[in-house]
Amino acid sequence: MPLSRRTERRGGGTAIEDQIVRITSRLVAPFIQVYGIYVILHGHLSPGGSFSGGAIFGASLVLVALSFNLETGAKQISHQLASGLESGGAFGFILTGLIAIAIGGNFLANRAAGFPMGQAGELFSAGAILIITVFVGIKVASTIVTLFYTIIEGEE
Repeated sequence: MPLSRRTERRGGGTAIEDQIVRITSRLVAPFIQVYGIYVILHGHLSPGGSFSGGAIFGASLVLVALSFNLETGAKQISHQLASGLESGGAFGFILTGLIAIAIGGNFLANRAAGFPMGQAGELFSAGAILIITVFVGIKVASTIVTLFYTIIEGEE
């Protein structure tokens, strides 16, 4: 079995399918995704957070799509699903702020709006901040995937 081979592209030209790249990305992508989730969930306790964690997670999805092909990448997350998650992340962010207003605080208020605060240094110690970072992380990751699919589809 050869380690790489050339195949014809739909729009012309050739693509090199490399087994080493595929095997490596298949092994590494789940670890990258877990790390991205970790960075999102622990962003209020340590450096990192929603943007960087979302970028890490989104990049792992793009890695799979580049290593295999768009059809394989779309099995993990399609362009349509990424667009929906992008809207859902923004909606969740806004909804969290509106809940704070409904409780009687300011938009995205935390302690003043009555969100439960835990012990400092614990995962659930920042009230609404964890919820906000999850929604922003989803928004960033799905935006990266949406931009990738938009750019690739624009080339065809």
